Amino acid sequence: MTRTTDWHEDAVIYSVDVKTFNDSDGDGWGDFQGLIDRLGYLEGLGVDCLWVRPFFPSPLRDNGYDVADYYSVDSRLGSLGDVREFVDRAHDRGIRVLTDMVFNHTSTDHEWFQRARRDPYSKYHDYYLWTEHPEEAYSHPNIFPDREDGVWSYDEVAEKWYYHQFYHHQPDLNISNPAVREEIHDVLRFWLDVGVDGFRIDAAHPMMHPKGHNAISVEEGMGIFEEMKRVVREEKDDAILLAEADDQPDQLGEYFAGGEGFDMLFDFVTNQHLVYAVAIKDMWPLYRSNEILPDISGVGQWANFLRNHDEFNLLKLPHESFEHAREFFGDDEGDSWIFGRGHRLRLADLYAHDHDRIAMAHSLMFSIRGTPVLLSGDEIGMGSDLSLPERESVRTPMQWSANDNGGFSTADPDECYNPVVDNDEYGYEQVNVADQLNDSDSLLERIKRLIDARTMCTEIGHGDYHIVDVDPREVFVHRMDHRNTVLMAAHNSATEYRDVSVPFEVPADAAFDVVGPGDYEIADGEITFSLDSCDYVWVRGDKRGERVPVGAP
Repeated sequence: MTRTTDWHEDAVIYSVDVKTFNDSDGDGWGDFQGLIDRLGYLEGLGVDCLWVRPFFPSPLRDNGYDVADYYSVDSRLGSLGDVREFVDRAHDRGIRVLTDMVFNHTSTDHEWFQRARRDPYSKYHDYYLWTEHPEEAYSHPNIFPDREDGVWSYDEVAEKWYYHQFYHHQPDLNISNPAVREEIHDVLRFWLDVGVDGFRIDAAHPMMHPKGHNAISVEEGMGIFEEMKRVVREEKDDAILLAEADDQPDQLGEYFAGGEGFDMLFDFVTNQHLVYAVAIKDMWPLYRSNEILPDISGVGQWANFLRNHDEFNLLKLPHESFEHAREFFGDDEGDSWIFGRGHRLRLADLYAHDHDRIAMAHSLMFSIRGTPVLLSGDEIGMGSDLSLPERESVRTPMQWSANDNGGFSTADPDECYNPVVDNDEYGYEQVNVADQLNDSDSLLERIKRLIDARTMCTEIGHGDYHIVDVDPREVFVHRMDHRNTVLMAAHNSATEYRDVSVPFEVPADAAFDVVGPGDYEIADGEITFSLDSCDYVWVRGDKRGERVPVGAP
């Protein structure tokens, strides 16, 4: 595997939860041996980086984001040796591995918190934030406002209140304490020694919030992330940091710290605008998202996604659009709305199981500037299960086949970590990998072609991104220029045929279509796209008039 610090710019990342991906031993829980068994599928899909969500020991009150031990593996998922084997096997296939790290908070079950609550003179007491007078202490809305009554909870052992921005069983770490930051650095070093290639840092934005009785802020500010970057790069010179930082658009550039901080940030702004635009068949939101985001060229990279494993957050939309999207995407029963900010639906639910629209949305995600991140199951159009609590609705087992439990596990269905989706529209008998493999018209095969195209077109990871203003607004056209080549992509969100013409300096005999069902014609310094409903097409060419070899940088 080539060692280069910019490998993430050309990567295709796949997000996977070990617990629900593949069960190798029939106990109803996915495990690392099961993940190893599916590496061939992932390689065939074309992804070259796996983001593995938390697999640490945990009471699982928050899907593993309530960590009880940073240095071990939940025994139901395997052993540390299994993780090492998985990383080695992934590397053998040219697939890098990112692991989730949750440093904003721990579980109340973590030894640090247990020692902190028992002994106020222990060093661990100052790993957390306490008050004896919550009525006088700093306070602000909890991140789960319809689940938690504030950010202070009483601990009967400590006989004090502790601070938590998330659930009451997730006490915030005192990030301003240098000893806590050293613990964080040791954790990073440990997993780099295991062999991982970087980390997705959970809740990076809340880590920076004022905390505790006196609203303590980290004096170094973003410097804590620069520290982490130095530690990571000292241990492994091509390891990267990816931030979950759902901050205000004008603050996002700070997380890159001029190239000394995070390598990538999830782009929540474009995510919300893109998914909404494709749904309402009007591309104005994509223009808006591009206008309000900072220019990060030369210092970092956006990570693009359509859905993640949480709720579909709508807060970055303008107020009127937020209110419209709340109703537009709402389910018939009205129970998909959560936390006052989003829907607990998967992408296929949001697009009413329309595979053409789902494929076009993925084409947009893969072709715009940034690194694409694919949620496991979205490549086959899996749906949600709203009978499950909160975010678990979008965390159901991978649907491999029409066999029992969707081929995920041979266990009794009641023993599975979460039940597999089993309904008339999105159930495993209707939606699964086996049925879609080698069917050229299936969503899975379309997504595979898009991944191949993204891997081929290095202009996307390294080129200059420009939106081409066109009318009608149902069509979105953008281009990426890199050295002597240009990639032009057009997408039609309308339900009817559209054609648009834009300037294009590449001669017809020096251009070719990379992917997509749409048509185009090049003549007289223009390219005319002819697009049926939900059509898209990528056209690549050389501005010097030379034929571009397939896969050329």
